[in-house]
Amino acid sequence: MPEPCHDIAHLGHVEMLTDRFEESLDFFTRVYGLKLSGRDGDSAYLRAWDDYEHASLKLTRAATTGVGHVAYRAASPEALARRVAAIEASGYRVHGWVEGDQSHGRAFRFEDPFGHVFEIYWDTVWYAPREDAERAALKNTASAFTGAAPRRLDHLNLLAEDVTEFRRFMETCLGARVTELIRLDNGRIGGCWFTVNNKTYDLACTEEHGGGDGRLHHVTYATDQREDILRAADIFLQNGVHIETGPHKHAIQGTFFLYVWEPAGNRVELANAGARLILAPDWEPVVWTQKDRMKGQAWGLKTIESFHTHGTPPVRKESA
Repeated sequence: MPEPCHDIAHLGHVEMLTDRFEESLDFFTRVYGLKLSGRDGDSAYLRAWDDYEHASLKLTRAATTGVGHVAYRAASPEALARRVAAIEASGYRVHGWVEGDQSHGRAFRFEDPFGHVFEIYWDTVWYAPREDAERAALKNTASAFTGAAPRRLDHLNLLAEDVTEFRRFMETCLGARVTELIRLDNGRIGGCWFTVNNKTYDLACTEEHGGGDGRLHHVTYATDQREDILRAADIFLQNGVHIETGPHKHAIQGTFFLYVWEPAGNRVELANAGARLILAPDWEPVVWTQKDRMKGQAWGLKTIESFHTHGTPPVRKESA
């Protein structure tokens, strides 16, 4: 077993693209319950009520939807340098250093084989309340909350044509380890769940069935408890939000979930994983078979078709 890599601290933020910027921003702040930390140019910087950084979601106006980039925070300046050296030697596409934005300092960008852009950074901006209404009543939480009130950024799910190759990318570039995976009858890996710390996972990659490149499946924020998700379902219903599936419980990772589409069509999840952590340094990935997955989710709910095919940006169909 290779020595565990601890150069990456955690998933830092995700840049989501939207071609309906004002509607998406209204959804994420008024309905979903994220906090607006600031704006510049075509981007808004958002965070959940207990995210310690200035932003965990960068919402950017664009001509399309999907993911702009995925960002991880390094464990130290020295760890950042080690990862940069490993990435440069990996053979994967390197974009190089880019200037930061209002939420963090300069970052090193690179790309997986399927078109998803990643970055690693160290220097960050800690959140600071700008007015009394943002201050939490308890000193050990970052701010007050409204709306569906997700607590923190949890994970995202990307789509790739070859999950095995994506696994190699994650292990090589980020030092990530796999906690659970799906092994299909044809021998391919249908999905992998990755962690860079003791969380069960901070990124999942599943097989692309829609014919797209570099697509996003979903971004997920965590709630304190399951009841928060039940309350959120009513909030989404009241506000005309498309509820795709749930509330229910995943078999893989055991997460209680609810999936919705924000106004531009990006899939967003609220999830509660309970207290489950991966503490064993010699953890062996849990392998799920195709037969296992045919049983549906944990309590028998069948996975709906759109969950396998819908991703952003949508795939343009060739006209006959």
